[in-house]
Amino acid sequence: MNASIGLGHYAPLTRGVLLHISPTTTPPNSQSKFPFLFSLSPSLSTTTTQLRAVRGRRVAASMSYDKQLAAAKKAASLAARLCQKVQKALLQSDVQSKSDKSPVTVADYGINFDVFSLIIKGGCHLLFYVRVFQDSGDLRKEESGEALHRITELVNETLATDGMNDISPLSEEDVLKAIDNGKSEGGPHGQHWVLDPIDGTKGFLRGDQYAIALALLDEGKVVLGVLACPNLPLASIARGDQSISGDGVGALFFAQVEAGTYMQSLDGSTPTKVHVTAIENPEEASFFESYEAAHSSHDLSGLIARKLGVKAPPVRIDSQAKYGALSRGDGAIYMRFPRKGYREKIWDHAAGYIVVAEAGGVATDAAGNPLDFSKGRYLDLDTGIIVTNQKLMPSLLKAVQESIKEKASSL
Repeated sequence: MNASIGLGHYAPLTRGVLLHISPTTTPPNSQSKFPFLFSLSPSLSTTTTQLRAVRGRRVAASMSYDKQLAAAKKAASLAARLCQKVQKALLQSDVQSKSDKSPVTVADYGINFDVFSLIIKGGCHLLFYVRVFQDSGDLRKEESGEALHRITELVNETLATDGMNDISPLSEEDVLKAIDNGKSEGGPHGQHWVLDPIDGTKGFLRGDQYAIALALLDEGKVVLGVLACPNLPLASIARGDQSISGDGVGALFFAQVEAGTYMQSLDGSTPTKVHVTAIENPEEASFFESYEAAHSSHDLSGLIARKLGVKAPPVRIDSQAKYGALSRGDGAIYMRFPRKGYREKIWDHAAGYIVVAEAGGVATDAAGNPLDFSKGRYLDLDTGIIVTNQKLMPSLLKAVQESIKEKASSL
Protein backbone atom coordinates (compact mmCIF):
# COMPACT_ATOMS: atom_id res chain seq x y z
CA MET A 1 0.00 0.00 0.00
CA ASN A 2 1.32 3.41 -0.90
CA ALA A 3 1.00 5.29 2.38
CA SER A 4 1.73 8.63 0.76
CA ILE A 5 -1.45 8.87 -1.30
CA GLY A 6 -3.40 11.78 0.12
CA LEU A 7 -1.85 11.30 3.54
CA GLY A 8 0.65 14.12 3.81
CA HIS A 9 4.01 13.93 5.58
CA TYR A 10 4.84 11.99 8.72
CA ALA A 11 7.42 12.01 11.51
CA PRO A 12 8.30 9.06 13.76
CA LEU A 13 6.28 8.84 16.96
CA THR A 14 5.96 6.41 19.83
CA ARG A 15 3.25 5.26 22.23
CA GLY A 16 -0.40 6.18 21.76
CA VAL A 17 -2.70 6.60 18.83
CA LEU A 18 -3.78 9.91 17.38
CA LEU A 19 -5.82 9.98 14.20
CA HIS A 20 -6.13 13.28 12.37
CA ILE A 21 -9.01 14.07 10.06
CA SER A 22 -7.73 15.80 6.96
CA PRO A 23 -9.56 19.06 6.19
CA THR A 24 -9.53 19.16 2.44
CA THR A 25 -7.67 16.29 0.80
CA THR A 26 -9.78 13.91 -1.25
CA PRO A 27 -7.56 10.97 -2.14
CA PRO A 28 -7.92 9.09 -5.41
CA ASN A 29 -9.90 5.86 -5.58
CA SER A 30 -7.85 2.97 -4.37
CA GLN A 31 -8.14 -0.80 -4.63
CA SER A 32 -6.04 -1.20 -1.49
CA LYS A 33 -6.87 -3.90 1.02
CA PHE A 34 -7.25 -0.98 3.44
CA PRO A 35 -10.03 1.11 1.83
CA PHE A 36 -10.81 2.68 5.18
CA LEU A 37 -7.40 4.35 5.18
CA PHE A 38 -8.21 6.17 1.95
CA SER A 39 -11.82 7.17 2.59
CA LEU A 40 -13.01 10.74 2.89
CA SER A 41 -16.56 12.00 2.36
CA PRO A 42 -17.38 15.46 0.92
CA SER A 43 -19.29 16.34 4.10
CA LEU A 44 -16.10 15.95 6.13
CA SER A 45 -14.41 18.78 4.27
CA THR A 46 -17.45 20.99 4.76
CA THR A 47 -17.65 20.24 8.46
CA THR A 48 -13.99 20.98 9.02
CA THR A 49 -14.23 24.24 7.09
CA GLN A 50 -17.11 25.30 9.33
CA LEU A 51 -15.06 24.45 12.39
CA ARG A 52 -12.19 26.59 11.21
CA ALA A 53 -14.57 29.49 10.67
CA VAL A 54 -15.61 29.44 14.31
CA ARG A 55 -12.21 28.64 15.82
CA GLY A 56 -11.83 30.24 19.21
CA ARG A 57 -15.42 29.47 20.19
CA ARG A 58 -16.37 26.33 22.00
CA VAL A 59 -16.70 23.62 19.38
CA ALA A 60 -19.43 21.79 21.26
CA ALA A 61 -21.78 24.74 20.90
CA SER A 62 -22.25 24.04 17.18
CA MET A 63 -21.45 20.33 16.82
CA SER A 64 -23.08 17.02 17.57
CA TYR A 65 -20.86 13.99 17.80
CA ASP A 66 -23.55 11.31 17.87
CA LYS A 67 -22.22 9.56 14.76
CA GLN A 68 -18.65 9.51 16.02
CA LEU A 69 -19.75 8.33 19.46
CA ALA A 70 -21.74 5.44 18.00
CA ALA A 71 -18.72 4.33 15.96
CA ALA A 72 -16.41 4.68 18.94
CA LYS A 73 -18.70 2.62 21.21
CA LYS A 74 -18.88 -0.16 18.65
CA ALA A 75 -15.13 -0.14 18.10
CA ALA A 76 -14.31 -0.19 21.82
CA SER A 77 -16.84 -2.95 22.50
CA LEU A 78 -15.45 -5.15 19.76
CA ALA A 79 -11.92 -4.46 20.94
CA ALA A 80 -12.95 -5.51 24.45
CA ARG A 81 -14.22 -8.83 23.12
CA LEU A 82 -10.92 -9.34 21.34
CA CYS A 83 -9.08 -8.64 24.60
CA GLN A 84 -11.23 -11.06 26.56
CA LYS A 85 -10.48 -13.76 24.04
CA VAL A 86 -6.75 -13.19 24.23
CA GLN A 87 -6.67 -12.89 28.01
CA LYS A 88 -8.43 -16.21 28.51
CA ALA A 89 -5.75 -18.05 26.58
CA LEU A 90 -2.77 -15.79 27.10
CA LEU A 91 0.30 -17.37 25.58
CA GLN A 92 3.90 -16.50 26.34
CA SER A 93 4.41 -15.62 22.70
CA ASP A 94 1.70 -12.98 22.98
CA VAL A 95 3.95 -10.71 25.04
CA GLN A 96 6.53 -8.54 23.33
CA SER A 97 8.69 -5.81 24.87
CA LYS A 98 8.97 -2.21 23.70
CA SER A 99 12.23 -0.27 23.87
CA ASP A 100 11.19 1.13 27.27
CA LYS A 101 10.76 -2.48 28.53
CA SER A 102 7.01 -2.18 29.10
CA PRO A 103 5.04 -5.17 27.85
CA VAL A 104 3.11 -5.13 24.60
CA THR A 105 0.65 -7.85 23.70
CA VAL A 106 -0.76 -9.34 20.55
CA ALA A 107 -4.06 -7.71 21.52
CA ASP A 108 -2.43 -4.24 21.52
CA TYR A 109 -1.56 -4.56 17.86
CA GLY A 110 -4.80 -6.24 16.88
CA ILE A 111 -7.01 -3.67 18.63
CA ASN A 112 -5.14 -0.87 16.90
CA PHE A 113 -6.11 -2.23 13.53
CA ASP A 114 -9.68 -3.17 14.43
CA VAL A 115 -10.57 0.15 16.05
CA PHE A 116 -9.34 2.05 12.99
CA SER A 117 -11.40 -0.10 10.64
CA LEU A 118 -14.60 0.19 12.66
CA ILE A 119 -14.35 3.95 13.11
CA ILE A 120 -13.91 4.25 9.36
CA LYS A 121 -16.82 1.94 8.67
CA GLY A 122 -18.92 4.05 11.00
CA GLY A 123 -18.41 7.00 8.69
CA CYS A 124 -15.77 8.82 10.73
CA HIS A 125 -13.10 9.18 8.09
CA LEU A 126 -9.51 9.21 9.26
CA LEU A 127 -6.26 9.90 7.48
CA PHE A 128 -3.47 10.67 9.94
CA TYR A 129 -2.74 8.87 13.14
CA VAL A 130 0.03 8.40 15.65
CA ARG A 131 0.89 4.76 16.05
CA VAL A 132 0.91 2.98 19.39
CA PHE A 133 4.36 1.72 18.51
CA GLN A 134 7.37 3.36 16.89
CA ASP A 135 7.13 0.97 13.93
CA SER A 136 6.86 -2.73 13.12
CA GLY A 137 10.54 -3.32 13.85
CA ASP A 138 10.04 -5.66 16.83
CA LEU A 139 7.45 -7.72 14.98
CA ARG A 140 9.72 -8.13 11.97
CA LYS A 141 12.31 -9.96 14.06
CA GLU A 142 12.55 -13.69 13.50
CA GLU A 143 11.66 -14.52 17.10
CA SER A 144 8.38 -12.59 16.76
CA GLY A 145 7.05 -14.75 13.95
CA GLU A 146 4.49 -16.58 16.08
CA ALA A 147 3.20 -13.34 17.60
CA LEU A 148 2.83 -11.75 14.16
CA HIS A 149 0.92 -14.78 12.96
CA ARG A 150 -1.50 -14.53 15.92
CA ILE A 151 -1.97 -10.78 15.36
CA THR A 152 -2.88 -11.37 11.73
CA GLU A 153 -5.32 -14.12 12.72
CA LEU A 154 -6.98 -11.90 15.33
CA VAL A 155 -7.34 -9.00 12.89
CA ASN A 156 -8.92 -11.19 10.21
CA GLU A 157 -11.24 -12.90 12.70
CA THR A 158 -12.41 -9.56 14.11
CA LEU A 159 -13.00 -8.00 10.71
CA ALA A 160 -15.00 -11.08 9.69
CA THR A 161 -17.02 -10.95 12.92
CA ASP A 162 -18.02 -7.39 12.10
CA GLY A 163 -19.18 -8.43 8.66
CA MET A 164 -16.42 -6.63 6.76
CA ASN A 165 -16.42 -9.31 4.11
CA ASP A 166 -15.63 -6.81 1.37
CA ILE A 167 -12.02 -6.77 2.60
CA SER A 168 -9.96 -9.73 1.47
CA PRO A 169 -8.00 -11.58 4.18
CA LEU A 170 -4.94 -9.66 5.24
CA SER A 171 -1.45 -11.03 5.02
CA GLU A 172 1.20 -10.59 7.70
CA GLU A 173 2.91 -8.03 5.50
CA ASP A 174 -0.36 -6.09 5.16
CA VAL A 175 -0.56 -5.83 8.95
CA LEU A 176 3.08 -4.77 9.27
CA LYS A 177 2.57 -2.03 6.70
CA ALA A 178 -0.54 -0.82 8.52
CA ILE A 179 1.39 -0.63 11.80
CA ASP A 180 4.00 1.55 10.09
CA ASN A 181 1.55 3.79 8.26
CA GLY A 182 0.51 7.26 9.35
CA LYS A 183 1.62 9.64 12.07
CA SER A 184 0.35 12.90 13.51
CA GLU A 185 1.62 15.20 16.22
CA GLY A 186 -1.87 16.14 17.38
CA GLY A 187 -2.33 19.73 18.50
CA PRO A 188 -4.98 22.46 18.68
CA HIS A 189 -6.35 22.27 15.14
CA GLY A 190 -8.68 19.79 13.46
CA GLN A 191 -10.05 16.53 14.81
CA HIS A 192 -7.89 13.79 16.28
CA TRP A 193 -8.85 10.35 17.55
CA VAL A 194 -6.81 9.28 20.58
CA LEU A 195 -6.57 5.58 21.37
CA ASP A 196 -4.85 3.47 23.98
CA PRO A 197 -5.63 -0.09 22.81
CA ILE A 198 -4.82 -1.65 26.19
CA ASP A 199 -4.47 0.91 28.93
CA GLY A 200 -3.06 -0.96 31.91
CA THR A 201 -1.07 -3.63 30.09
CA LYS A 202 0.34 -5.05 33.32
CA GLY A 203 -3.16 -5.41 34.70
CA PHE A 204 -4.17 -7.16 31.49
CA LEU A 205 -1.31 -9.62 31.83
CA ARG A 206 -2.13 -10.27 35.49
CA GLY A 207 -5.79 -10.88 34.65
CA ASP A 208 -6.82 -7.70 36.49
CA GLN A 209 -8.16 -4.31 35.39
CA TYR A 210 -7.43 -2.72 32.02
CA ALA A 211 -9.33 -0.52 29.59
CA ILE A 212 -9.69 0.22 25.91
CA ALA A 213 -9.65 4.02 25.93
CA LEU A 214 -10.82 5.99 22.90
CA ALA A 215 -11.44 9.74 22.70
CA LEU A 216 -11.99 12.42 20.08
CA LEU A 217 -10.31 15.83 20.21
CA ASP A 218 -11.79 18.72 18.27
CA GLU A 219 -9.75 21.93 18.09
CA GLY A 220 -7.75 20.75 21.09
CA LYS A 221 -10.80 19.93 23.26
CA VAL A 222 -11.89 16.44 24.29
CA VAL A 223 -15.43 16.15 22.93
CA LEU A 224 -16.21 12.48 23.44
CA GLY A 225 -14.72 9.48 25.15
CA VAL A 226 -15.33 5.76 25.53
CA LEU A 227 -13.87 3.45 28.17
CA ALA A 228 -14.40 -0.29 27.70
CA CYS A 229 -13.44 -2.04 30.95
CA PRO A 230 -13.84 -5.81 30.41
CA ASN A 231 -12.94 -6.82 33.98
CA LEU A 232 -14.68 -4.03 35.90
CA PRO A 233 -17.72 -5.20 37.91
CA LEU A 234 -20.96 -3.44 37.11
CA ALA A 235 -21.53 -3.07 40.85
CA SER A 236 -19.53 -0.61 42.94
CA ILE A 237 -15.93 -1.39 43.84
CA ALA A 238 -15.92 1.18 46.65
CA ARG A 239 -14.90 -1.50 49.15
CA GLY A 240 -12.13 -2.77 46.91
CA ASP A 241 -14.03 -5.81 45.61
CA GLN A 242 -12.81 -6.26 42.04
CA SER A 243 -13.88 -9.85 41.51
CA ILE A 244 -13.91 -10.62 37.80
CA SER A 245 -15.62 -13.99 38.01
CA GLY A 246 -19.27 -14.69 37.34
CA ASP A 247 -21.92 -12.41 35.86
CA GLY A 248 -22.06 -8.66 36.25
CA VAL A 249 -18.57 -7.94 34.93
CA GLY A 250 -17.63 -5.77 31.97
CA ALA A 251 -18.57 -2.09 31.83
CA LEU A 252 -18.70 0.41 28.99
CA PHE A 253 -18.59 4.13 29.88
CA PHE A 254 -19.20 6.80 27.28
CA ALA A 255 -19.53 10.57 27.32
CA GLN A 256 -20.11 13.40 24.88
CA VAL A 257 -19.49 17.04 25.65
CA GLU A 258 -22.52 18.70 27.25
CA ALA A 259 -24.44 15.41 27.09
CA GLY A 260 -23.46 13.62 30.30
CA THR A 261 -21.83 10.27 31.02
CA TYR A 262 -23.49 6.87 30.69
CA MET A 263 -22.63 3.32 31.64
CA GLN A 264 -23.85 0.03 30.24
CA SER A 265 -22.66 -3.54 30.26
CA LEU A 266 -20.37 -4.68 27.48
CA ASP A 267 -23.16 -7.09 26.54
CA GLY A 268 -25.29 -4.10 25.57
CA SER A 269 -27.69 -3.39 28.44
CA THR A 270 -29.72 -0.17 28.51
CA PRO A 271 -27.36 2.77 29.25
CA THR A 272 -27.70 4.41 32.66
CA LYS A 273 -26.66 7.99 33.33
CA VAL A 274 -24.01 8.19 36.03
CA HIS A 275 -22.71 10.96 38.27
CA VAL A 276 -19.76 11.43 40.58
CA THR A 277 -20.36 11.18 44.31
CA ALA A 278 -21.84 14.18 46.11
CA ILE A 279 -19.73 13.64 49.24
CA GLU A 280 -18.60 16.92 50.81
CA ASN A 281 -16.83 15.70 53.95
CA PRO A 282 -13.28 14.47 53.13
CA GLU A 283 -13.42 12.07 56.08
CA GLU A 284 -16.19 10.17 54.28
CA ALA A 285 -14.28 10.05 51.00
CA SER A 286 -12.37 7.13 49.56
CA PHE A 287 -9.71 7.42 46.91
CA PHE A 288 -8.27 5.57 43.93
CA GLU A 289 -4.63 5.34 42.98
CA SER A 290 -2.49 3.32 40.59
CA TYR A 291 -1.95 -0.34 41.40
CA GLU A 292 1.74 -0.10 40.54
CA ALA A 293 3.80 1.99 42.96
CA ALA A 294 6.14 2.73 40.04
CA HIS A 295 3.27 4.57 38.30
CA SER A 296 2.38 6.89 41.17
CA SER A 297 3.77 7.81 44.58
CA HIS A 298 1.73 5.91 47.14
CA ASP A 299 3.59 7.70 49.93
CA LEU A 300 2.47 11.12 48.69
CA SER A 301 -1.12 9.96 48.19
CA GLY A 302 -1.13 8.55 51.71
CA LEU A 303 0.13 11.81 53.18
CA ILE A 304 -2.58 13.76 51.37
CA ALA A 305 -5.26 11.33 52.53
CA ARG A 306 -4.14 11.74 56.15
CA LYS A 307 -4.28 15.53 55.86
CA LEU A 308 -7.83 15.25 54.53
CA GLY A 309 -8.81 12.86 57.29
CA VAL A 310 -9.71 10.09 54.84
CA LYS A 311 -10.39 6.93 56.83
CA ALA A 312 -10.94 4.41 54.06
CA PRO A 313 -7.91 2.57 52.65
CA PRO A 314 -6.96 3.33 49.04
CA VAL A 315 -8.49 1.33 46.23
CA ARG A 316 -5.65 0.46 43.86
CA ILE A 317 -6.49 -0.55 40.32
CA ASP A 318 -4.81 -0.37 36.93
CA SER A 319 -5.74 1.79 33.95
CA GLN A 320 -8.38 4.40 33.23
CA ALA A 321 -10.93 2.04 34.75
CA LYS A 322 -10.35 4.32 37.77
CA TYR A 323 -11.96 7.20 35.87
CA GLY A 324 -14.96 5.04 35.04
CA ALA A 325 -15.40 3.88 38.62
CA LEU A 326 -15.06 7.47 39.86
CA SER A 327 -17.66 8.70 37.36
CA ARG A 328 -20.32 6.44 38.86
CA GLY A 329 -19.49 7.38 42.44
CA ASP A 330 -17.50 4.31 43.57
CA GLY A 331 -14.95 6.66 45.13
CA ALA A 332 -14.54 10.38 45.61
CA ILE A 333 -10.90 11.07 44.71
CA TYR A 334 -8.29 9.88 42.22
CA MET A 335 -4.67 10.95 42.65
CA ARG A 336 -1.73 10.25 40.36
CA PHE A 337 1.80 11.46 41.08
CA PRO A 338 4.30 9.86 38.69
CA ARG A 339 8.06 9.90 39.14
CA LYS A 340 9.91 13.15 38.57
CA GLY A 341 10.61 13.83 34.93
CA TYR A 342 7.79 11.64 33.64
CA ARG A 343 5.58 13.27 31.00
CA GLU A 344 1.95 12.25 30.94
CA LYS A 345 0.62 11.21 27.53
CA ILE A 346 -2.79 12.35 26.37
CA TRP A 347 -3.97 8.81 25.52
CA ASP A 348 -3.57 7.83 29.17
CA HIS A 349 -6.17 10.40 30.27
CA ALA A 350 -8.27 11.83 27.40
CA ALA A 351 -11.15 9.33 27.46
CA GLY A 352 -11.18 9.11 31.25
CA TYR A 353 -11.09 12.88 31.59
CA ILE A 354 -14.31 13.50 29.68
CA VAL A 355 -16.05 10.51 31.27
CA VAL A 356 -15.47 12.08 34.70
CA ALA A 357 -16.01 15.70 33.59
CA GLU A 358 -19.40 14.95 32.01
CA ALA A 359 -20.35 13.07 35.18
CA GLY A 360 -19.83 16.28 37.17
CA GLY A 361 -16.22 15.78 38.21
CA VAL A 362 -13.18 18.03 38.00
CA ALA A 363 -9.65 17.10 36.88
CA THR A 364 -6.62 19.36 37.30
CA ASP A 365 -2.90 19.15 37.83
CA ALA A 366 -1.41 19.52 41.30
CA ALA A 367 -1.40 23.31 40.96
CA GLY A 368 -5.09 23.46 40.07
CA ASN A 369 -4.54 24.05 36.35
CA PRO A 370 -7.02 22.43 33.97
CA LEU A 371 -5.74 19.60 31.80
CA ASP A 372 -4.79 20.87 28.34
CA PHE A 373 -5.02 18.31 25.54
CA SER A 374 -4.15 20.78 22.77
CA LYS A 375 -0.36 20.64 23.11
CA GLY A 376 0.23 17.44 21.12
CA ARG A 377 1.08 14.05 22.55
CA TYR A 378 1.89 15.22 26.07
CA LEU A 379 0.15 16.97 28.95
CA ASP A 380 2.27 19.75 30.47
CA LEU A 381 1.51 19.31 34.15
CA ASP A 382 2.61 20.52 37.54
CA THR A 383 3.60 17.38 39.50
CA GLY A 384 0.54 15.18 38.93
CA ILE A 385 -3.20 14.80 38.33
CA ILE A 386 -6.03 15.03 40.85
CA VAL A 387 -9.68 14.26 40.19
CA THR A 388 -12.73 14.68 42.43
CA ASN A 389 -16.10 16.41 42.63
CA GLN A 390 -16.65 20.15 42.65
CA LYS A 391 -17.18 20.41 46.41
CA LEU A 392 -14.13 18.43 47.49
CA MET A 393 -11.67 20.01 45.04
CA PRO A 394 -10.72 23.08 47.17
CA SER A 395 -9.80 21.01 50.23
CA LEU A 396 -8.09 18.35 48.10
CA LEU A 397 -6.02 20.94 46.26
CA LYS A 398 -4.95 22.54 49.54
CA ALA A 399 -3.90 19.18 51.00
CA VAL A 400 -2.01 18.28 47.81
CA GLN A 401 0.00 21.48 47.74
CA GLU A 402 0.81 21.32 51.45
CA SER A 403 1.92 17.69 51.14
CA ILE A 404 4.12 18.36 48.14
CA LYS A 405 5.88 21.16 50.02
CA GLU A 406 6.41 18.91 53.04
CA LYS A 407 7.85 16.12 50.89
CA ALA A 408 10.18 18.58 49.16
CA SER A 409 11.43 20.07 52.44
CA SER A 410 12.20 16.64 53.86
CA LEU A 411 14.55 15.71 51.02
